[in-house]
Amino acid sequence: MAIIPARGGSKSIPKKNIKMLSNKPLIAYPIELAKSISAIDRVIVSTDSEEIAKIANIYGAETPFIRPKQLAKDSTPTLPVLQHAVKHLEKKEGYKTDIILLLYPTNPLLRRDAVIEAIKLLKKDNCNSVVSVEEDYGRYWVHDKKSREYIPFYPKKRVNRQLYKPLYKENGAIYFSKYNVIMNKNKLVDDKNVQFIIMEPGALIDIDTWRDWKNAEKQIGKNRK
Repeated sequence: MAIIPARGGSKSIPKKNIKMLSNKPLIAYPIELAKSISAIDRVIVSTDSEEIAKIANIYGAETPFIRPKQLAKDSTPTLPVLQHAVKHLEKKEGYKTDIILLLYPTNPLLRRDAVIEAIKLLKKDNCNSVVSVEEDYGRYWVHDKKSREYIPFYPKKRVNRQLYKPLYKENGAIYFSKYNVIMNKNKLVDDKNVQFIIMEPGALIDIDTWRDWKNAEKQIGKNRK
């Protein structure tokens, strides 16, 4: 089951989830992606907005509930939002899913083949979670507020790039976890039994600002040519 969380109270870009990106609302991108994959049985949009729910329905998603206000705050973590959706379907319909796919509307450039690859990896490796990441070979520093100094964080010693072990940065595109992880272990990702889908840096745009929005519009335009 795919669950797409979509709050109505976006501040950086008002009504972001239903704003038209190219020729369709942002929420339509993950819905159409999930519905195009036969292994995904249901596509659920969890929203606190009747307006978002209506548009999600037009593009084929289910909205079996309106998310409670206490789960639609700026500070609300994603995990309880997923748990609420799963519990609702169990209680109201007797429906229990084996695997939950979290898709954020803010990643409209996510490709179908990446999601299919994640599904295959989840089955092949018998892991509990699959997460999309990017390899990062950057050098990192932290700022010590007490000493006001900048301190090397990674790597601790400066070495040539070819000697680095890369860091893996979540890109926010794909989160697959089995039912037991989300509902019983109370985790979004099982960090003890996880596999990565490694994506090219910059291949996706996580829309948070107007600049991200404009970049996504340009990239979608290029992909159509």
